[in-house]
Amino acid sequence: MTPPAELLAVATVTLLAVISPGPDFAMVTRNSYLSGRRTGLACALGIALGVQVHVFYTMFGVSVLMRHAHGLLTVVKLLGAAYLIWIGIQTLRNRTRLTVDTRAAPVMSGLAALRMGFLTNALNPKTTLFVVSTYTQVVNVHTPLTVQFGYGLFMSLAHWAWFSLVAWCFGAAALRAAMLRRQGLLDKTIGSALCGLGVALGFSNLG
Repeated sequence: MTPPAELLAVATVTLLAVISPGPDFAMVTRNSYLSGRRTGLACALGIALGVQVHVFYTMFGVSVLMRHAHGLLTVVKLLGAAYLIWIGIQTLRNRTRLTVDTRAAPVMSGLAALRMGFLTNALNPKTTLFVVSTYTQVVNVHTPLTVQFGYGLFMSLAHWAWFSLVAWCFGAAALRAAMLRRQGLLDKTIGSALCGLGVALGFSNLG
């Protein structure tokens, strides 16, 4: 995969993952609504830092496989492509609507919100699978370490930018409700894109 194609794949998977409503979205929205935008922004920063946990252990694992178990890496790549297709199908079939608990809660400090965001993302198994799937698809023996770190930085920045926007705009109840009402359309768009991307990457790995 050429460097521009690598970057496009990383950007596509990351953006699909970050805008898909889930625990991170619910956490940022709830904290923004209950404790204000500054708290939501701190939570968004924590999520971005949590992404780096997944990036570092994934980079280590992929580098080991590239050096010592190339055949196993091919299997992992195909499993990663299959996972993208599977999560795409699950997203298309999703009928459960995300809810946000807005019951009154004690005002949260910025540090507490940052810690909550970090733990929410760092302990999220879906983020683990997305990061592992992305790296195994695009990283190869010719990918410089600095570029691999750059991909990880892009993932964190994308999470930070999106959830900062969520904290800024969707703390208001009306905007949050409008976003949640359109979850069905969002699910169909993301699901279709993930399925197509998974198939394309799977065939590229077989080639």
